[in-house]
Amino acid sequence: MSDISVAKPYAAALFQIAAEQNLLEKIEEDVRAVKDVFSNEGELLEFLEHPKVTKEAKRDLITASFAGLNTQVLNTIFIMIDRHRADSIAAMAEEFISRANEERSIADAEVYTVRPLTEEEKTEVSAVFAAKVGKKTLRIKNIADSSLLGGIKLRIGNRIFDGSVSGKLERLERQLLR
Repeated sequence: MSDISVAKPYAAALFQIAAEQNLLEKIEEDVRAVKDVFSNEGELLEFLEHPKVTKEAKRDLITASFAGLNTQVLNTIFIMIDRHRADSIAAMAEEFISRANEERSIADAEVYTVRPLTEEEKTEVSAVFAAKVGKKTLRIKNIADSSLLGGIKLRIGNRIFDGSVSGKLERLERQLLR
């Protein structure tokens, strides 16, 4: 079974609890932290999936590593570990974030520019492109990329908007080579 099909029921349950308790933002913040750790720390997954490590040792490590995490998030992680689904925790977090974004009509956007954007520029980009993807607002992650030469490039979900100078040059090159 794929990670996402395993992760969806856990994400749905956690999302329902978060919505019922009006803790969607707090739990989403915690889930984002969990996603970052489980996406980047392969050794943690190896430890959690090792058959000789006891459940108590696994729980102790998670409790110590994620001190201050919402108990609902911790309990979801514990259940997934107990059911040998630790490898799907990052996918569960991704699914939860996706549901939370959908609920609030927010989209995550990676914005590539030559220099970091100011807050005012981020707000303007959010206003323009949120409407294009049918959302209220964008949560912008700005990435400085000097190879763009100028302009802006956005990735929102699986859509890419390329208004960069390097992108325009590449398109021009393709047209000329036809």
